[in-house]
Parts: sequence; C-alpha cells; structure tokens
Amino acid sequence: MSEVTLSANKLLSSNDPVPVGLRNENASSTFLLICDHAGNAVPRSLHNLGLPKFELERHIGYDIGILGVSEHLSDMLMAPLVFQRYSRLVVECNRIATSPDSIALMSDGTAVPGNIGLDEAARKARHTEIAEPYHKEIVSRLDDRQDQGLPLVLLSMHSFTPSLLAKPAPRPWHVGLCYDKASRFSLEILKVLEKHADITVGRNEPYGVNMPFDYSIPIHGEARGIPYAEFEIRQDLITTAEGQKAWAERLVGVIREAHANFQRAKP
Repeated sequence: MSEVTLSANKLLSSNDPVPVGLRNENASSTFLLICDHAGNAVPRSLHNLGLPKFELERHIGYDIGILGVSEHLSDMLMAPLVFQRYSRLVVECNRIATSPDSIALMSDGTAVPGNIGLDEAARKARHTEIAEPYHKEIVSRLDDRQDQGLPLVLLSMHSFTPSLLAKPAPRPWHVGLCYDKASRFSLEILKVLEKHADITVGRNEPYGVNMPFDYSIPIHGEARGIPYAEFEIRQDLITTAEGQKAWAERLVGVIREAHANFQRAKP
C-alpha cells in the first residue's frame, strides 16, 4: 500500500471531513455525550482501505444507527455531543494506540487491505489526525466542568450487531450497559431499564469494558472517577429514523430517572 505510506505525513486533506463532530456544543448540562463510532468516513488518500463500499456500510465500519439516537438524546437533554466521523477501520478511537486492534487487519471475517504493512509514520498519522483531536475535545469539556466544580455525567453511546458473521450466534439483548469499577451510575441505569418488561437488558453484554486496551471509559470515566454509562443498543432496533427517535425517547426517561435516584443515593 504505497499510497498509504506516501500520504502518512499528512493523512487528511482539505477535501476530507473534519474528524470531530459537535452538536449543542454550547449547551451547559450535567451530561456529556460521546460517540466513538458515529461515522464511516475514510480519508481520500486511503482509497476506502481497499474495501468495497458495502463493507464500510456494515457494522465493521461504524456503529449503525447510534449517531441518530445520540443526536436526539443531545437535543432532549440539551447536552453537548462529541462524535467521531471516521470509520473504526481507519483507527479505532475506543482503543489505546498500543492495542493490537487499534488499526485492525481483520474485522468480523473481513481482511482490511489498507491496514496491512503500515509503517510507524502511517500508523501515527491516523492517531494524530483522527483519534487525538476527538479525545482532546472530550478532555477539554470534562476538564472545564471539573475545574468549575460542576456536576458531570459521561454518556458513551454505541450499537452492536444482532449476530457476528465470524461467530454466528443470536445476541438477544435489546440494550446493554458496559462498566467496570466506577459502576454506581451504570447500576442505577440498569435498575430503571430492568423495570421495563419488554426490554432484554445485558449487564456487560455483548461487551464489557476492556480496561487494558479500551480508551473512552477507562480514560475519561474510570481514571477520573466520574459517573458514566456506556450504552450498547442492538442495531436492528435503530436502523430507521423512527427507531432512533423511539430509543432516544425511551432512554431519556431512563437517564433522568436514574440520575435522580443516583443523586438521592449519594454517600
């Protein structure tokens, strides 16, 4: 992939989208929403990573439906939303740079030609120009609220596929919560969700937080000791605009009730 190496010193051009997206950026709220896998853009210099378009449009390319849910939630909560426009196949913004799959060679049975044989400069360019601006925006907002002594809750938004191609098995959960030690707010969310008889809820399903290699929750949540919730919504429920709005309307009530309970239960 000589084109990747040649463009490594300046990965993004003026014709590429800026990596960081913002919604309600000036809103002042207890909540900050982040969305690591909102988009499936690929820098022009990487030529779709050598993949056909349909591969980038399935779940290996991005978290299908989650940006729409996050935008509705941002509006309903009047909370800032920070989201990432580039595909996780370009660089995985929810992995530390030293993680083996921060730039995946294979994803759910699909080889990624544009990620094979990258030199250190090419790898660094992806982190420097795409992942780092995204996380710097999040850090700036978290720092600002914490420096002012203002209340703060981090909401990390994701979606998951109903089944993997490489490991076919039904994933029955409608929504899952992923958490590690700083679990108090996540557990309040779970208590409220589990009152809804029509929702199948996963506790650290279909994923948990990988503390050694994940980025967003370990760094922005756990390391700071701030309340957080990491949502995983099944993609077939939010592929349409109607589904995205319906799930946002459902979750906003859950989040508000859980937050009120969390405040009352503070030690």
